[in-house]
Amino acid sequence: MSQELTYEEALEKLDEQLKLLEDGNLSLEDALKAVDEARVYLKVCTERLEAARKKIEVRGEPETTE
Repeated sequence: MSQELTYEEALEKLDEQLKLLEDGNLSLEDALKAVDEARVYLKVCTERLEAARKKIEVRGEPETTE
């Protein structure tokens, strides 16, 4: 499921989890679940950013003509 998310979707879901944690109204068990979910969304965001960075680097390399 999480691998199908776009960067923007994962970022939105990460933000939702962080807001739940910031509110402080969760039980310990629910807070731990929110942290676990936030980690998953953070990983997806990181993977999407890394993939974009690699695409930019490949396109940015100058062509060598010999």
